Amino acid sequence: MPDVEGVYLFSFTFKNGYLVTGVGVTNSTVKRIKQHNREFKKGNYTILNVESVKIGERKEIWHGWKYAKENQLEFNEKREAIYSSLNLYLSEMKLFIAEQSHKRLRERTEAAIVYGLYVSKQPWSEVIDRGMYLNGRYNSEMPILTINHFEKPIFGLPEELEI
Repeated sequence: MPDVEGVYLFSFTFKNGYLVTGVGVTNSTVKRIKQHNREFKKGNYTILNVESVKIGERKEIWHGWKYAKENQLEFNEKREAIYSSLNLYLSEMKLFIAEQSHKRLRERTEAAIVYGLYVSKQPWSEVIDRGMYLNGRYNSEMPILTINHFEKPIFGLPEELEI
């Protein structure tokens, strides 16, 4: 994996392309992905059923975030089954990285992608976690049109994206 600054997409194979399940920004892809892996293993992140994601449905194996902190005993009791699901989840996950050295453009890109998923009426748009802190374009900033040139569709990522 290249160690770059940029915006990354977590995704899974879906239909004839990929379905976005998570979006983030980073100064170092290597450090950030290692951090994600640690948080998954601690139970702090939500783990989805891979087969459900592949058909565009959200079915949780383990709910992370605040629930995980309050239910650490449950996590420890179910650790073996959760880790089994997590290993499958991580092995099936696809990572896409758009290199971007400008921090503000990374933030704007992440926000534009996630907001687009949040407002989508497609059933698969419910797969992504809700409630992310996003730092979208300010009124004082000029919009920038970005073009998605990928050979297969990334569902939830339009061909043209205004950031």
